[in-house]
Amino acid sequence: MSFLRLHNVSKQYGPNRVVSQFNLDVQKGEFVSLLGPSGCGKTTSLQMIAGFVDVTEGRIELDGKDITRAKANERGLGIVFQTYALFPHMTVRENVEFGLEMRKVAQPERSERGSEALALVHLGPYADRYPRELSGGQRQRVALARALVIKPPVLLLDEPLSNLDAKLREEMQFELREIQRKVGTTTIMVTHDQSEAMSISDRVVVMEAGRITQVDTPHTVYEHPHNAFISTFVGKANLLQATVHAQGGQWLAHVGDVQMAVQDVPAAAASHGTRLLLGLRPEKIQLSASSAGRTQGTVRERFFLGNLWLYTVECPLGSITVTTANDGEAPHQVGSQVGIDWSDRNVRLIAGDGVAA
Repeated sequence: MSFLRLHNVSKQYGPNRVVSQFNLDVQKGEFVSLLGPSGCGKTTSLQMIAGFVDVTEGRIELDGKDITRAKANERGLGIVFQTYALFPHMTVRENVEFGLEMRKVAQPERSERGSEALALVHLGPYADRYPRELSGGQRQRVALARALVIKPPVLLLDEPLSNLDAKLREEMQFELREIQRKVGTTTIMVTHDQSEAMSISDRVVVMEAGRITQVDTPHTVYEHPHNAFISTFVGKANLLQATVHAQGGQWLAHVGDVQMAVQDVPAAAASHGTRLLLGLRPEKIQLSASSAGRTQGTVRERFFLGNLWLYTVECPLGSITVTTANDGEAPHQVGSQVGIDWSDRNVRLIAGDGVAA
């Protein structure tokens, strides 16, 4: 049985339906991220779970209990806001213990649990400081400790790392996951950063225009996206319009004069001459000398990303993006001819798009 369940949850403001038929089952101890672009409804979904926004339709259950109409302060959930929302006139310890004080927890227990929470986020020595005396990462840890100290059944994170610089943000991703695993709290995080969601989540819920488009493990979302939007929002992808033909017991896709084998062609599309949309990730394409590869192309653009080189290559597939590891060797020059190769097993049929007779 699911620990947290959202069944056909929707939210409508006047004629605008910002979340539509949101269905999700979350297991106890699971870390789930709601991922999508701005305006897709992920924050509204989180706020409905928290009780800050009323549900227009549907039902929310927590540990078998209907909490759809329960007030926010009756749900007992831990929340970390994007702005952290710390009290500036309170010390770190006072901020962390505030929730316990509101729950009438006795002072000795408040002090003990506050110290445990601060130790968990490595802020014990900072207990008597004020938020203004802390760095962004330290304030984020205080907000996390404050949310966890009440021992909530579910921890809700609303873009918790968005105010941090890139390097600190990456460090905090893994620290956040380590803390969550240590305490075992069921966690729902909202983010628009696909690398953040992919790196620390058990499952990712991809949202577009108020609807869930895919719920899967990070690896499955990346390797087997359900549509073109997910292919390009979660990482990069070259989308190729192909014509499919049956030959020798398998399906072959043709993009211009280039041929490749395709797996899992749907029955509805399995007819000679069907046009389908294929996806090929940039890192799964190899560049070589112009005399090698299954087709050739010309390098039009080149960008250095430190650990990677990113190329735009004009070829019979169209204008494609290719990334290669920076191995210290000289990169391909703009204007140079290159061979292009890939494994057919890395070609993905984008099942939800491009099917046409």
